[in-house]
Amino acid sequence: MSGVTSINLVENALLVSIQDDVTDTEIVELQETLSNRIAKENVKGVILDISSLEIVDTFVGRVIAQLAGISRLLAAETYVVGMRPAVAVTLVELGMYLPEIRTALSLTHALSQLRRA
Repeated sequence: MSGVTSINLVENALLVSIQDDVTDTEIVELQETLSNRIAKENVKGVILDISSLEIVDTFVGRVIAQLAGISRLLAAETYVVGMRPAVAVTLVELGMYLPEIRTALSLTHALSQLRRA
């Protein structure tokens, strides 16, 4: 998966890095792999690192929402880290409010919030 660099276990969470060039096919693979790993490893959270995204469109927004939905159904909280201000503005302009997703400034902050939960 070139658009997704990796899924790594960090403490009790899966860290997923999403790249700019992610494709529909890679997202389908990611959804399957992520859901299997959440169930198998019984993690408390999924951290989506979108720091490499310069811009977002409705496709990327939908991907983030879908991954969060899968995680929530499998009892794992979702955190998005590395969001650039321009990305946040674009998501709002697109009308993509993602109430089931928490944001954190960094991986360290997301892990800290997961530990407290």
